[in-house]
Amino acid sequence: VEELDKTAAAADKLSLRERLERHRSEQTCAACHRRMDPLGFGLENFDATGAWRDQDGDQPVESAGRLTSGQEFANANELTTILLRDKSDQFVRTLASKLLTFALGRGVEYYDKPALNQILAQVKKDNYAFHSLITAVAESVPFQKRRGDGAHK
Repeated sequence: VEELDKTAAAADKLSLRERLERHRSEQTCAACHRRMDPLGFGLENFDATGAWRDQDGDQPVESAGRLTSGQEFANANELTTILLRDKSDQFVRTLASKLLTFALGRGVEYYDKPALNQILAQVKKDNYAFHSLITAVAESVPFQKRRGDGAHK
């Protein structure tokens, strides 16, 4: 995947959004960027360290976007509301899958789906509390029954 042409964008004084729109005009780039860019736009007020910003260089930050579902948002707060209201189960399942991958030291497989379902049910029951997610992953069958590296000390 080719990078954005920074020299041309700098010469044109384009904002990040405008550079991404130019990038999205490439057919090979558009398929992925149509899905990713709206989420990024919603979080654009946060810089690489998580600090709030209203400007991107000398351009104002534009944090509005439209998800592939058609839902529109004006800023990070509205994006958060959409994700919490309509996508919380999907978000927690994805996060649980990533945490379980890390905890197991291997990828999540089809046979881990019942454990992921149990983790999601527990977290949902506990009103999506993060500590509940960590506990549910640690108490899951795949984590409890995982094999070590064989080295006993």
